[in-house]
Amino acid sequence: MKKVLIITYYWPPAGGPGVQRWLKFVKYLPHFGITPIVYIPENPNYPILDNSFVKEVPKDVVIYKHPIREPYKLAGLFSKKDAKRISSGIITTKNQSIIEKAMLWVRGNFFIPDARKNWVGPSVKFLDAIIDKERIDTVVTTGPPHSIHLIGNRLKELKDIRWLTDFRDPWTSIGYHKKLKLTRKSQLEHKRLEHQVLNNADGIIVTSYTTKKEFETITDKPISVITNGFDSDDQGHAPLTKDFTISHIGSLLSGRNPLVLWKVLGELVNENEGFKTSFKLRLAGVISEDVLQTIKDSGLENHTEILGYISHEEAITLQQQSQVLLLVEIDSKETRGILPGKLYEYMAAERPILAIGPEKWDAAQIIADTHSGFSFGYSDENELKDVILKWFSAYKNEGLVMKSVGLEKFSRRELTKELAKHI
Repeated sequence: MKKVLIITYYWPPAGGPGVQRWLKFVKYLPHFGITPIVYIPENPNYPILDNSFVKEVPKDVVIYKHPIREPYKLAGLFSKKDAKRISSGIITTKNQSIIEKAMLWVRGNFFIPDARKNWVGPSVKFLDAIIDKERIDTVVTTGPPHSIHLIGNRLKELKDIRWLTDFRDPWTSIGYHKKLKLTRKSQLEHKRLEHQVLNNADGIIVTSYTTKKEFETITDKPISVITNGFDSDDQGHAPLTKDFTISHIGSLLSGRNPLVLWKVLGELVNENEGFKTSFKLRLAGVISEDVLQTIKDSGLENHTEILGYISHEEAITLQQQSQVLLLVEIDSKETRGILPGKLYEYMAAERPILAIGPEKWDAAQIIADTHSGFSFGYSDENELKDVILKWFSAYKNEGLVMKSVGLEKFSRRELTKELAKHI
């Protein structure tokens, strides 16, 4: 069996979609003749925990750990709430406190490319011996945090290895990058490191075609798209809710606030007595105060259920119970290539997907290709209202179903099969 070293920061018990991608790859790689060896921090400061992932870690996988110094622990002494939010990539744009502004400036200009940069040097020294011990010839780094790619870059300089980079999100073009209060010098340093990683790696893996196009302007190295997906083993059968539930799973931050949807839903509640009686909005995850206020202003407060963070197992059940699944992305050019991990599990649940996002969004194309639902822009008010009414009518007649097509290529096993070809 060929061995591959996978270097990642996020690993169970961390929560969130970033964990699932490589947890599932590690699960299925042995099916294709590859033995994964995982390297993770020994004492990470994960902003979200989900212990349901722990039991999914294969019992026979070899995992190496090394200590990491986490600056967010120190930042937490000044403001635990702000430190946790910033470490999660959640950056408020309104009413920032002096402490939060200072944290963002320090994070952006003293920790390049990110707050885990101090793990690079010790990891390189530690893994130098591990690569020899395990006779590893292929290394994969996955980010963010993109400092993980710097570990791969240094190992590539030291060892006779093949190095693949996996970008779950873009680097300098990701939405929150502009909010880090970067100086001109810091911006150039990010660009320099991004260019160095993309041109020193032997191969690059991304999760969207938009990111591929972006990186093709920076490097001539081969770039492959391997999306996130769903694991058939995770799918169950939960009965649908009796209410006409529209559910969203994941963060709804200030920028990810579909005003057009709240307006349409508020109108339907006022105009349609049957809709008013049956409608329920269920939100699981971190919801910003701006979003909650907009929902309230739209007259939807009494129809809204705030669930907070739920485990992955609970998320799967919620998806299968919901009449409609809501997918929302920030309305900007920079987010066209963002493909939320939940998209694929939404499709596997075979419930109608109501997506609202930027023009030319990669997710909209996937939804259209698989007949999984409909996607709208932030100004498509009339079209959005028509589809919700159509689905509500089908719900009343117990005929709200979605027959998706071509989903198999998004299964974790098939995606791992594609990954194995590159390894």
